[in-house]
Formats: sequence, C-alpha cells, structure tokens
Amino acid sequence: MRRFFATTRGRAASAGASAPGLSVGDAVAFVVGVVVGAGIFKTPSLVAANATSETTAMLAWVLGGVASLLGALCYAELASTYPHKGGDYHYLTRSFGGAVGFLFAWSRMAVIQTGSITMQAFLIGDYASQVASFGPHSASIWAALVIALLTGANIAGLEHCRLLQRVLTAALVLGLVLVVLAGLVLDPAPAAAAAADNAATAPSPAFGMAMVFVLLTYGGWNEAAYLSAELRGGRRAVVRVLAIGLGLITAIYLAINLIFLRALGFSAVAGSDAVAADLMRRAVGPYGVPLISVLVSLAALSTMNATIFTGARTTYALGQSFAPFRRLGRWHDGAGAPRSALVAQGAIALALVLLGDVTRGGFVTMVEYTAPVFWGFFLLVGISLFVLRKKDPDVARPFRVPLYPVVPILFCIICLHMLRSSLAYTGIGALVGVGVLLAGVPVLLLPRARGLARRRAAAARR
Repeated sequence: MRRFFATTRGRAASAGASAPGLSVGDAVAFVVGVVVGAGIFKTPSLVAANATSETTAMLAWVLGGVASLLGALCYAELASTYPHKGGDYHYLTRSFGGAVGFLFAWSRMAVIQTGSITMQAFLIGDYASQVASFGPHSASIWAALVIALLTGANIAGLEHCRLLQRVLTAALVLGLVLVVLAGLVLDPAPAAAAAADNAATAPSPAFGMAMVFVLLTYGGWNEAAYLSAELRGGRRAVVRVLAIGLGLITAIYLAINLIFLRALGFSAVAGSDAVAADLMRRAVGPYGVPLISVLVSLAALSTMNATIFTGARTTYALGQSFAPFRRLGRWHDGAGAPRSALVAQGAIALALVLLGDVTRGGFVTMVEYTAPVFWGFFLLVGISLFVLRKKDPDVARPFRVPLYPVVPILFCIICLHMLRSSLAYTGIGALVGVGVLLAGVPVLLLPRARGLARRRAAAARR
C-alpha cells in the first residue's frame, strides 16, 4: 500500500465539483422518505406501553420533535457553513482529524447505512412473504431482491433516483392519509377501552424507554447534510429543507398517533402487536391486513431508496480521501451518481442479509447492529460544532445555532442517553456492529498511517 490517505488538493476539490442538481422540494422528499418509514406502524404501541396515559404518550411524540429540532439546528449550522457531499464525515475530519473521519466513513459504509438499508429490506421481506413465500429463507430472498433492484435504480442516475423517490414518498403520504381517513370514519373507541386515558399523566419510570422508541422513529433527518453540496438555492437552502421536513414529519406522527388513540383507545394501542393492522381490520374488515402490508412495504421502500442515495455519498467521500478506496471516489457525470460507491454499498448490504439470515434475527439483528455505532458518532458530530467554532472563528456562517451553547449541549445529552440505551440492550447484532467498527482501528495504529492521518487533518482545515 503506497499511501493510505490521499491528500491532494485535486481530490479534495472534486468532492464538491459536480453542479447542484437538487431542489429544496427534492431534498425534502428525501428527508421525509428517510424518516417516515415503516417504524411509525410499530412504535406507537411500544411508546404507549411505556407511558401512563394518552397524554404522556402524545407528550413523548412532541418531545421527539423538539429533540430532533435541536439536532437539526446544529446540523443546519454545520451544513450551511461546510457544504460537502461527505456530510458528517467532513465535519468529523475537520474537527478531530483524518483517523476519526476514516473510522466514521468506514462505519457508515459497513455498519450504519448498509445496516439501515438491510433493516428495511428485511421488513419488506417479512410482509412480502405473506403474499409469496420462497420457503424458510423467504424474507432473506425478498430482502436481497429489493436491495439489488433499488441499488440498480440509483446506479441508473440521479434523474431516475429522484423521480422514484418522489413517487414512493407520494405513495407513502397517500397511504398515511388513507389510514387517517379510516380512523376518522370509525366511531371513537368505547369508553371502557379508553378508561386508561384518565390515569395520572406524570411520566413513569419507563418514560425514558418510550423516548428511545420515539427518537428511533424520528431518526434520519440528519441525512439532509449529505445533500447540502447538491442543493440549489445557496447555503441556507439546507435550513429550509430541515425546517420544512421536520415540520411535515412531526405533523404526520402526531396525526397518526391521534388517529390510533381515537379509533382504538389507549389500552388497545398499548397492547397491540400491529396497531395499524388492528385499525384497518376494524375499519374495512379482513381486507385491511393486505392493504396495510402494501402500505408498510411502500414506507420501507421509500426509506431504503433515500438511504441508498445518501449512504453512497459518504462512501464516495471515503474514496476521495483514502487511497486504498480510491475506486469508490469516482463520480460518473453522465449518471450524476457515484456508481462505484453504490455497487460497494449494495454488496455489503447483501452480505448483511446473510448475517440476518444466519442469526435468524433479520430486522432485529440489523437494529442491534447499527444503534451503538450510529449514536456514538452522532454524539461526536454534536461536539464538533463546539470544536469548529473554536478552530474556525472567522469562517462565514450563513446560519448560527440560536441560544448557543445551550442548544448543542442539550443535543449532545440526548445523543449520550441514546448511546447508553443502545448498549444496555446489546444483542449479537450490536457485538458484530461494534466489531466491524473496531476492524478499522489496526490500520490506524501503524506509525505511517498516523503520520498521514495528521497530514489529512491539516489538509481538511485548509
């Protein structure tokens, strides 16, 4: 290996060389598609089960929106000040050096994004197998097929990708509207079923666990940072994307939860294994179950497509900065996409399908695989806001976090809590995920690599 870190100015400049091709509307569609996934059809019952009443359950969802807004304000400053296709990778490299940047890019390629892609693929596989089963490994076969198809759509080019995302996001929103309408036409839940709603409204000892599920459902809004260098409308466009996107997401989540609680009652929601299916079964009878299966599949497809798009941008940045991965840093102007990075990402996701199949955990294994690594680096990004304000005091900042330093401190506390929670409920998937992260450390322990890491950090600051 002649060089580990590529430090030439040409490569650094090419990270943002392509012309912006996304409008604010395109970016909002991607953010909504990433966040509003199939989780909203599962987590409302888990949140209610850890709350004392309807009021505290809804309070958890409001607090989730507020917590996400705190993080979005921090990201808005970072993304508008340092627009770059690498997103978090670029902020971490500027703040902590090339070693941390490499470990993040490595983890995002091998753990965070690919694990999230595979997680949604398994969810689709579970539902699709109810309609067409391929035997005991049916969910894994479906998952592999979906990964291959959506990766191929992204490889075909930006125009195909953003058109597909708009269609999937529109279908998802339409499906959610149908669930809301179904809930509205139903008579409210009987008083007996809603009796628990009159319980004490003070947060219970399990309220913290309710917030874990809420914040997991809100997760993904930070993907807007990876679109910042491709947005039309100037550096402040990313602020509009985050504000509009989170506003829509919070409104959707509150509306869906209110519908579930109105139609089924607090006790029924808290005790449900599939709350959306229960609502549709009550609204339209047995035909409601396959209908909700299609809706969940559309939600997962929307999330997968947006995650594949943004995840490949960090893999591309890894190839731009680190010589052993330079083939991943090729941008195909004709397609408007990093095709090599997309192929590598798809191959890793297919390998994770095999891991999920072997452990027989599928979706759950992928949740465990990604959570500790994701929240650990999320915390570092929050800290990087303080570091970069100190390192670059004279850099123009189109947007500044209001109430600094209170807002970023609160955001870091939230990240620390989520990191602790993800480690407290560790399974085999989490052990594998942390192991994959640590697999990148031995290379960085080499004396030559450490010296090159320092030079890479110096180049990033310039």
